[in-house]
Amino acid sequence: MPHPLAPQLLDVRDANALVEGVWPAGAERVEGALHIGGASLTEIAAQHGTPFLLVDETVVRERARRIRTAFEAAFAAVDVYYAGKALLTADVARWMREEGLRIDVCTGGELAVALRAGVDPAAIGFHGNNKSEAEIEAGVVAGVGTFVIDSPVEAERIAAAAARADRVQRVRLRISVGVHASTHEFLATSHEDQKFGIPVADAPALVARIRELPSLDLVGLHTHIGSQIFDAEGFSESARRMLALHASLGGSEALPELNLGGGFGIAYTAADSPEPIETIAGRLADAVLAAADELGIAVPRIAIEPGRWIVGPAGVTVYTVGTVKPVALEQGTRTYVSVDGGMGDNARPALYGAQYAARIASRASAAEPTLARVAGRHCESGDIVVDAEWLPADVQPGDLLAVAATGAYCHSLASNYNAAPRPPVLAVRDGAVRPLVRRESIDDLLARDAGLDAGLAASADAGIDAAHPDDDSYGAASA
Repeated sequence: MPHPLAPQLLDVRDANALVEGVWPAGAERVEGALHIGGASLTEIAAQHGTPFLLVDETVVRERARRIRTAFEAAFAAVDVYYAGKALLTADVARWMREEGLRIDVCTGGELAVALRAGVDPAAIGFHGNNKSEAEIEAGVVAGVGTFVIDSPVEAERIAAAAARADRVQRVRLRISVGVHASTHEFLATSHEDQKFGIPVADAPALVARIRELPSLDLVGLHTHIGSQIFDAEGFSESARRMLALHASLGGSEALPELNLGGGFGIAYTAADSPEPIETIAGRLADAVLAAADELGIAVPRIAIEPGRWIVGPAGVTVYTVGTVKPVALEQGTRTYVSVDGGMGDNARPALYGAQYAARIASRASAAEPTLARVAGRHCESGDIVVDAEWLPADVQPGDLLAVAATGAYCHSLASNYNAAPRPPVLAVRDGAVRPLVRRESIDDLLARDAGLDAGLAASADAGIDAAHPDDDSYGAASA
């Protein structure tokens, strides 16, 4: 009989099963314990502590290669940019380049990571709706391959920076195309009201202005219709609209490129069923070819920007269970399983209501499944890691709990809420584990608190008791 508190789509009751497509390829249980990439999560936890994010390098590389191959098979000319915002470390950037992908960044910090990792600046695209003048300057000076212009003022700023550097900067113009795709449906109206891009009606005037600026080279248009999209329908509609605009802006200076963005979805739970990326690439190519033929134009060089699709399924976050608390409700009992992480290392459930799958990683269990909610340790009732999952009824403090598909946007969105140090990012390949990003320490957190070093010293020099300042002395010191 269904549990009255269980979501309708939560239908897999084998509390030990690793659903294919949700867990990293090759994930398995060895004598009950969960292994990823040939390594035991129990042994990794013993060496590195919990929580930690483990990324299977082999899976990341295979998926990068797979999506590049799929789109190269579908289009005559295509560039694949890895969207660094999903997960960007020096090693991840190097993996992407070794697999033939370019790198997309959207801040000065992401640009710095890519450059320090040795990425050729010409293979970098620079996004963002409010790039600072300093970030633009840094990108131009470094030799970034392409900037994506998001507003009229940004066109002027990039042009000025390029002129100062005595170079001609390649740029694309981001368009708000009016298509918003979400999983299996899309709506074509009322989505121009957003911070990204230029409305289609405003594009001709801005394109004309960009072409007047001698330090800019407009190579194409760009759009992005959403995230976690499971099929090709929304992408295809967007491509048709973008090609029509592309054709209308061509004239004697036909634009050579068209960037259709990213947003390809993955399976976070057994209820998710994204189309194979090869199917999406093929259907998108059919739509582009048909639209180009109808418009009487050549198919431009296509670019895409996957991020989540590449790294999301390759990551697993591992926690230690701290408390188990059954809560009796009118509709039934829900078991709260609290772990030593939470919204500080995975903000997505709190931000978007994102759903995840979890399993006990340190052992298998023959106990009957119980409906559990995995909660974090932060001081927020909304600090939920997994809203609903079947876990063995004997789940207990000390168990290791693994959450699947955390490779994208978990480390990137991590915070120090409640002064909690951020966990490490580890990579596994053929059973060997190494750190990509080290675990933060309490000392790392305290090192940024000016009141604990220079601030305290200044207070001491002024004769102020920093532990108990009165209003007058505190105000005087602040002034």
